[in-house]
Amino acid sequence: MVEVAAPTAPVRAAPGPVVPVVSRPVRVRKRPWETRYLLGMLAGDLAVGLLAGAVAFSARFGPDVTAYNRMYLLVVALLPVGWVGALAVSHAYEKRRLFVGTAEYERVLRAGVTLAAAMTVVSYLLEVRLSRGYVLLVLPLTVVATVLVRFVLRQRLHRQRAAGRHLRRVLVLGHRPAVAQVYRQLRRERHHGLSVVGACVPCRRPRPRLGPAPDLGVPVLGTFGDAAAAVAAAEADTVIVLSCPELDGVALRRLGWQLERADVDLIVASTLVDVAGRTTIRPVDGLPMLHVDHARLRGSARVAKAVVDRLGAALLLVLLAPLLAAVAVAIKLDSPGPVLYRQSRVGRDGAVFDIWKFRSMYVDAEARLAELAGLDEGAGVLFKIRADPRVTRVGRLLRRFSVDELPQLVNVLAGQMSLVGPRPPLPAEVARYPSDMLRRLVVKPGLTGLWQVSGRSDLPWEEAIRLDLRYVESWSLSLDLVILLRTVTAVVRTSGAY
Repeated sequence: MVEVAAPTAPVRAAPGPVVPVVSRPVRVRKRPWETRYLLGMLAGDLAVGLLAGAVAFSARFGPDVTAYNRMYLLVVALLPVGWVGALAVSHAYEKRRLFVGTAEYERVLRAGVTLAAAMTVVSYLLEVRLSRGYVLLVLPLTVVATVLVRFVLRQRLHRQRAAGRHLRRVLVLGHRPAVAQVYRQLRRERHHGLSVVGACVPCRRPRPRLGPAPDLGVPVLGTFGDAAAAVAAAEADTVIVLSCPELDGVALRRLGWQLERADVDLIVASTLVDVAGRTTIRPVDGLPMLHVDHARLRGSARVAKAVVDRLGAALLLVLLAPLLAAVAVAIKLDSPGPVLYRQSRVGRDGAVFDIWKFRSMYVDAEARLAELAGLDEGAGVLFKIRADPRVTRVGRLLRRFSVDELPQLVNVLAGQMSLVGPRPPLPAEVARYPSDMLRRLVVKPGLTGLWQVSGRSDLPWEEAIRLDLRYVESWSLSLDLVILLRTVTAVVRTSGAY
């Protein structure tokens, strides 16, 4: 137990609500799993460095050790230490960059650049000539293997969190509608590790009733002035403050004083999270200013994305050729009709193109649409039925594992689509878009995307649109890599696929 103490009399520095500062016993919740996670990550990084060095040595020089390549055995032995050092310098072990998001993978990529620069400088200073073939093999292998290992560790953690383990207990401060929205959003996807256990709402007359609140989903533990006591009562280790006029800068500062000694994280959820572009806080004459950087929709990054898309699509078509052939035969044997299905979709800047998919419905599916209109389970402009009678037996299996989407690799190869991007909409959908949703069309639609890996058809329409817009405003090659990796787990999980 830790006593959170501060002056008993509040400082009246500015108008606004005063958060009473009193001594409260707050239990510090230990998180030993984080230590185990970091140790496992460190062991994985060391193993990757050693194995990547050995594999590159064998591929470049063969299994025999000679006078020429004996020096590289020392490189193999030192590479794990150098790689862990590069990761540490790149802040790839900081907890705030782990567990969720793309920052961790971006740091791994930076560590690869750091290691390449270090090897160049050391070889120059020691006048040691390193084989360019060995360096070109070992560096990409190390980076890719590290990303894969960390992705596997993260997915294991996400499965544990989905089972209710390793969750952070969260107290939310805000107005009731905002609290309810945050509760629903955090409950839907638990991989982030945040579990809302209580709420504090504004003080009204009469005071809010404490206890269970069906409209919020979590119990009300008090008003904003009771935050410290509520943290102790709920044994929370995280406090999320939603945007509201009652909690100004002075109130937040005082709340932070109460929580700092108890090691309780304080998070401010801004209403500006969905503004266009990336947001960063930069001090201007001592004042923290929130700067909005415009989305990078042109330039070298877009060229690099196009190159990766076409090379990736070509490689996948070659690797998946046997599967594609087997699916074509299965469709032909299951029901009469063509193997492929062609449909008009809207691409970048409103250009209409034909998308290719494996046929998963009977040939009279469009004619039967009107009679099934009353069974629509979709949201917004999407038509969805979980047990759609128009879907064939093979088609149901194809949809479950998203195999019906694989012919769109041809669209990616043709430059009409990207491997990662917003879902390609129908012209009828675009005709019903409000103006803000047209922002989705400034990038190419994708074979997969944030919408697909976050729940697919189980997501509300508004949430699917928000995810697509978030991708448009914040896309990067590292984010694309994360989405591609998450696509594998989403396909295996099969949730939302119908």
